[in-house]
Amino acid sequence: MGSSSGVYLEELVSLADKVLAGVGVIKPDMIATLDTKQGEPVWLALAEHYGCSLRFFAAERLEQETFRIKNPSEAVFATIGCHGVAESAALAAAGPAAFLRVEKTLGGRVTAALAVT
Repeated sequence: MGSSSGVYLEELVSLADKVLAGVGVIKPDMIATLDTKQGEPVWLALAEHYGCSLRFFAAERLEQETFRIKNPSEAVFATIGCHGVAESAALAAAGPAAFLRVEKTLGGRVTAALAVT
């Protein structure tokens, strides 16, 4: 998942629930995002909400997933150093055999994607 700074838990949960429900998944196994979000308590609250693990990835690591993402963004690259957060983080967390079951979905100040193996 990705987000603007200062996002509220309700915003994250709303989009995550929408993405998960769209493919019949009750809860994620893991939440993954950019490492610059580590200081934002809302991410830990999100993982606690779903009872799942939470991983943070450096932009450099997310950039390594660019060849697998469906919606690369030059604007995101110019801002944070990788071509996308939601899809890249989902794929990085799920591993090299993973694929995107749900491409980047936008909901206000939040983006979400779902990768599976």
